[in-house]
Amino acid sequence: MTPHVVLPVLLPLAAAVAALVIRRRRPLRVVALGGTTLGVLYALYALRLVWLEGPVYTALGHWPPPYGIVLAIDLFSAIMLCLAALTSWVVLLYAFGSLDPRRERHHFYALYMLMLMGVNGAFVAGDIFNLYVWFEVMLIASFGLMTLGGERGQLEGGLKYVVINLVSSTIFLIAVGLLYGLTGTLNLADLHRVLSAQPASAVTNALAMLFLVTFGIKAAVFPLFFWLPASYHTPPVAVTALFGGLLTKVGVYAMYRVFPLLFGAEGSPVYPLLLLIAALTMVVGVLGALAQDNVRRILSFHIISQIGYMVMGLGLYTVAGLAGGILYIMHHIIVKTALLMIGGGVELLNGTGDLRLLGDEQRRRPWYGLLFLLPALSLAGIPPFSGFFSKLALLMAALDAGRYEVAVTSLAVSLLTLLSMSKIWSEVFWKPAPAPDPTSGAMPGATGDAPGAVPTAGRARGWLLAGPVAVLALLTVSLGLAAGPGLRLATAAAAQLMAPGEYAGLVLGP
Repeated sequence: MTPHVVLPVLLPLAAAVAALVIRRRRPLRVVALGGTTLGVLYALYALRLVWLEGPVYTALGHWPPPYGIVLAIDLFSAIMLCLAALTSWVVLLYAFGSLDPRRERHHFYALYMLMLMGVNGAFVAGDIFNLYVWFEVMLIASFGLMTLGGERGQLEGGLKYVVINLVSSTIFLIAVGLLYGLTGTLNLADLHRVLSAQPASAVTNALAMLFLVTFGIKAAVFPLFFWLPASYHTPPVAVTALFGGLLTKVGVYAMYRVFPLLFGAEGSPVYPLLLLIAALTMVVGVLGALAQDNVRRILSFHIISQIGYMVMGLGLYTVAGLAGGILYIMHHIIVKTALLMIGGGVELLNGTGDLRLLGDEQRRRPWYGLLFLLPALSLAGIPPFSGFFSKLALLMAALDAGRYEVAVTSLAVSLLTLLSMSKIWSEVFWKPAPAPDPTSGAMPGATGDAPGAVPTAGRARGWLLAGPVAVLALLTVSLGLAAGPGLRLATAAAAQLMAPGEYAGLVLGP
């Protein structure tokens, strides 16, 4: 057993507790930045450890598995911990430059760290009931972040967000109860031991469908995605970036973790259904993006579309497919966070995200144009960026599996993604800016600062808006140039997922 596996949960919890009792902005920022920095360092250490020595786990209270609470880190968990730590660190810097002082003082940082604790807890949970608990911690904190400030748009978006996620949580709890009634255990390793000893049945298939619905809602797959574009554009930009880059991937992670362990029996209907859902999610998401005229709404629909690629990797249910899906998760978290931050930065600086009211950004802020272009090309799958190699890995896996219809769909959606990114590029950066209102001097229809923004007349915040995006833009270029090592890492993680017996043997013993 390895006791330090609890650190991904304890570090953000300690920072959240400290943030609750501190009132001054500068110490609040120091505490939050210190907590996320330690999280980055531990995640990198954990990734190196499990890469060299294999998965690690700890049983809390020294209760032997499967009776106690187990926390475990394998390669996939370690990759997700690294991505969560990096994303939270970068977005926190962005929040320093974009968030208003009122929200900072009213427990933004405490909620931020609690949400990170829930995310990390989900990544290391070794039993399915605690996976549910961490989902709830994440939901409560994210609802607080979404509605912090109490603006009308936030409350409307937050209501939709929390209602549909409570429905998902209810289904999740029902499924966990039925699973326990069937097997008498909740430990993931022990569940694999019990369920792998019996063939797929109507009962296990029904349980798989319940978990597919609950994880599908949290991941925003077709047809359960409608809450996301209705809510993700309403909170402050830093919150949107964190949610869009990281939060939906927790639902995808749960699919990758639970289905191979519990429902990997030959003949299970869940994987062909996942492929159909993946194709529909890709198509509906990108068509929704093409129909929008607001930067953050376009990017929110693209979250849905790109989730389809990740689900596609799981639906193929081969080592190559899962490796492509994991590589795509790595790429998308980085790229989507960068796009939401740079698109939100344009909205903050102009007082609106409406494409019809924007223009000429390339002349006024040429760095913003470059910082948008790099992740946009990566999202569309243009070489040599990370999006090209992750999509290529998925395409080859689909062709090897004989799923030509899914491969063609993924290619078509990539072309439509490029079209919608070109729409933002031309409208925001190259189109002549609309003439300002002669009476007020403001752009026609501009609504002022976005939710949670520092007032435009306030302190300069340019480098804190562009700097974090530059870090992620460089990462997507680096991940493209280092596609070979990235794919080897993803393939090793996929091989562990496809060998659930090894995971069970680690936790339960011979």
